[in-house]
Amino acid sequence: MKDRPETESFLKFILSGGRKKEEGIIMKSSSVLRSAVLLGITLLTGGCLSGKSTAEIPAVSGFELPRYLGVWYEIARLPHRFERNMDRVTAEYTANPDGTVKVVNSGERDGERRKAEGIARFKGSSDLGELEVSFFRPFYGDYRIIRLAPDYRYAVVTSSTKEYLWILARTPQLPEEEQKELVEYAKSLGFAVEKLEFPIQDPAR
Repeated sequence: MKDRPETESFLKFILSGGRKKEEGIIMKSSSVLRSAVLLGITLLTGGCLSGKSTAEIPAVSGFELPRYLGVWYEIARLPHRFERNMDRVTAEYTANPDGTVKVVNSGERDGERRKAEGIARFKGSSDLGELEVSFFRPFYGDYRIIRLAPDYRYAVVTSSTKEYLWILARTPQLPEEEQKELVEYAKSLGFAVEKLEFPIQDPAR
C-alpha cells in the first residue's frame, strides 16, 4: 500500500486517544469518532498489512438490498479493538436517496451506548452482496456478505481478509443448532472460529 507510513501514523494518533501536540495545539477527538475512524482504518488496511484474503470466497448473488435493510443483531464476531468489550451490538441499514446506504453501528461498553455512523455503497453490481463501507471518508473497507438465509434471517459477513467475520441475525439470538452450523461453515472457509466472541444480547420480547 503506497501510503502505509502515513496511514500507520494516523492510526497511532487514533489509538493514542486522539491527542497530538503540534505547534502548541492540543487536538482532541471523542471516543465515538475514535471508534468510527479506527473501524474505517482497520478495514482499509486489513487487506494490506496482514491476513489471508477472502477474494476466493464469492459474495452472495441474487442480493436484494431492500430486503437487507433494517436492524441486524450481532451474534458473533472475530475480535478487534473497535468492538472490544462491546455487548448488545446492532447494525442498522437505511437507504439514502442517492442509492447509498446509511450505516449505524451501535453497542454498549461500560454501561454506555456508543454509536458510529457511516455510509455504504455497492462495489459493482447491485445484485451481488459486495459493498464497501466508510466511517471516515475517504477511507472505505470491504463489506462482503458470503452467506445469507433465503428469508434474510441471518447473514455471514467478512471484509477483505479472514481476520474479519460477523454472524448477524434479525433476532437477538439464533437457535443453537443454526448458530453452530454457521460457525462450522465459517471454519470450513478457513476463519479462526476458535477466536469468535459472542456478545451479550437481550432476549427478544
